[in-house]
Amino acid sequence: MTTPGEFAEFLPAYLAEVDELLASAQRDLLAVEEAVRRGAAQPRAVRELFRALHTIKGLSAMVDVEPIVSVAHWMEASLRVADQSGGRLPESSVEPLVEGLRAIEQRVRQLGAGKPASPAPANLLERLEALGPQVLEVAPRAPRAVVLDAQAAFASKLAPSEREQLEGGLAGGQRAMRLDFVPSAERAAKGLNINTVRERVGKHGDIVKVLPLSGAAAGGASLAFALLLLTQAEDAVLLEAVGGAPATVRSLAVAAPPGAPADSLPPAPVPGVPAVPGALGVPGPEDELDEPEVRRGGGLLRVEVSRLDEAMEWLAALVVNRSRLTRAVAALTAAGAPTRELAAILQENGRQLRDLRSAILRLRMVRMGDVLERLPLLVRGLRRTTGKAVRLELDVGDAELDKAVADRLMPALVHLVRNAVDHALELPDERLSAGKPPEGLVRLGCHARSSGQLEITLRDDGRGVDAKAVAKAANAPVPDSVDGLLDLLCRPGLSTRQEATRTSGRGMGMDIVRRIVVEQLGGELRMETRKGAGTTFTLRVPLTVTLVDAIVFECAGLRYAVAVG
Repeated sequence: MTTPGEFAEFLPAYLAEVDELLASAQRDLLAVEEAVRRGAAQPRAVRELFRALHTIKGLSAMVDVEPIVSVAHWMEASLRVADQSGGRLPESSVEPLVEGLRAIEQRVRQLGAGKPASPAPANLLERLEALGPQVLEVAPRAPRAVVLDAQAAFASKLAPSEREQLEGGLAGGQRAMRLDFVPSAERAAKGLNINTVRERVGKHGDIVKVLPLSGAAAGGASLAFALLLLTQAEDAVLLEAVGGAPATVRSLAVAAPPGAPADSLPPAPVPGVPAVPGALGVPGPEDELDEPEVRRGGGLLRVEVSRLDEAMEWLAALVVNRSRLTRAVAALTAAGAPTRELAAILQENGRQLRDLRSAILRLRMVRMGDVLERLPLLVRGLRRTTGKAVRLELDVGDAELDKAVADRLMPALVHLVRNAVDHALELPDERLSAGKPPEGLVRLGCHARSSGQLEITLRDDGRGVDAKAVAKAANAPVPDSVDGLLDLLCRPGLSTRQEATRTSGRGMGMDIVRRIVVEQLGGELRMETRKGAGTTFTLRVPLTVTLVDAIVFECAGLRYAVAVG
């Protein structure tokens, strides 16, 4: 059992991160519970809940909080089954999952109060362990009546994770629909724009993707948007949400081929690491753990990022007003009015706004050295669990990154480091036989680029990626390029491990990395690998996602801003 003093240096960051993950998990579990009541599937909430618990388990293992590792491990195992079978859970699963989150939260509070985490309740672990077979009982087994239309125009624009989400929703009994929204001056006057439409439609289902349309694809309109969503709502309800005609709604599914097989259901996972024996003791009364939230902090003022976002929004409003004022002064000048003084004031105001913007952005920036401070602890834990000798080198200099980007990026870096140690590096004897030093090397470096991006490289001196083994696990031909190999590695659910362990084997790592770097942050992910010499991953992400350059233009009396870059 962990004592707070053992990892005191890392505990505040661990507690803050797990607090955020727990809040997200609780929201997702409430959404799942509501879907269970309606007898419906909730694939997105199930997947996000699974990922939150996967991360909580990994973080807790790093600081050796075995009771939380045990609870999260069994919750994750049952949710993985639900995730792979359409996002449907039985009613009997909700209460054990709620109790599991409560047990994790109670032990986080104990650690925050400077106390050791009490053992995980044995009866709770037994109930969580039994959830896998229960989830399989409610998973759809009948032949699929409909499947995703692979020939549709949108199909090539779907990311693998988006396609999987739509297919999972169909398997769970939801409707996969395309809803087209055409902006117009009349609709804008009624408060209907793409942002308000997304909000209205989101109340009736899960929006998977929004695609802008133009030309023939927009049905003759200058601009339109296609919303791809999973829903149980009727067509009339969806049309009302976007203001009615000329909006259209159509299905993304087609009838399944005759004799289509039943959905393949994964077997209930048998986690590679059983609940920790030391964590199976009988706990004290759970009610005694409901203590007030403890205050944590140091000599620094901790400001919520949302407050900085609010300041940036007010700054954006000032910039818009300055633009309006600039146009007004230009009109006065064209009319022959004396505007030299006004022009000078506007010029000075522009400099002040730029300085204010830079100041707010600097407040949002965090040092990469601080962001990566828990990676050495991760590697320390991996050395213990894998039996490998590993040295981690960090070369980050003075590089900084927007806090919002850093928060999203960190899980991707954790997965890459874990993969490097667990999959890429050899055991000491194997390295000696290959003429390598017994201690493996993982090196992470980063530097800012002139294009407003941060480039991060993660390099190991391990065995390299075995393309044949990856292709065999993916049941696909051996790729003829590094990019093709990276695409296989990033397939959801792909793992070269036969059995899941505490560090890998779930097939989520590289999928999560690509989803974060490419889809969420709009960055780049590249790989170089050489047999016997190691692998290098290169990530390029924007320094900030708070500001984007845009082209502003006017069409049919409406002003539009289109992001560029």
